[in-house]
Amino acid sequence: MTSSLSIEPARPHDAAVLMGLVRELARFERLEHLVVATEQQIRDELAAPRPVIEAALARQGSEAVGFALYFHNYSTFLGRRGLYLEDLYVVPQARGRGVGRALIVWLAALARQRGCGRFEWTVLDWNEHAIAFYRSIGAEVLPDWRICRVTGAALDRLADGSP
Repeated sequence: MTSSLSIEPARPHDAAVLMGLVRELARFERLEHLVVATEQQIRDELAAPRPVIEAALARQGSEAVGFALYFHNYSTFLGRRGLYLEDLYVVPQARGRGVGRALIVWLAALARQRGCGRFEWTVLDWNEHAIAFYRSIGAEVLPDWRICRVTGAALDRLADGSP
């Protein structure tokens, strides 16, 4: 990692940069067709009095080379809030230079500062490089947990009480 790397909280004026990185992440994960979020939605959320999301931008000089988007969740078992990392992405030309690790360390320090009982995230099962990286920094990859998701028409049916 070069000494010019900086990590700072994203502000509403960073929405365009964030959306560009989100699209790059979606391409990498082969999920670009699912991106419907807009720059305006990100800007509005970052500017909200009580934003649901927060983000950190990693910059090499003035160039954005990575981001982390996160929010708080809550553990009923711990009786404390946690920090959940929704997305972490480093542009290809900056990989292997400590940017991802720097973002994770920044978030871990934030979680500790905010009194969080957990810092957690998910990883795609085919992303062996990321899994190895996460294990190398001390993360436990939990094999017994699966994500459950209801979206779109299925969410509408469920909300209506339909089968």
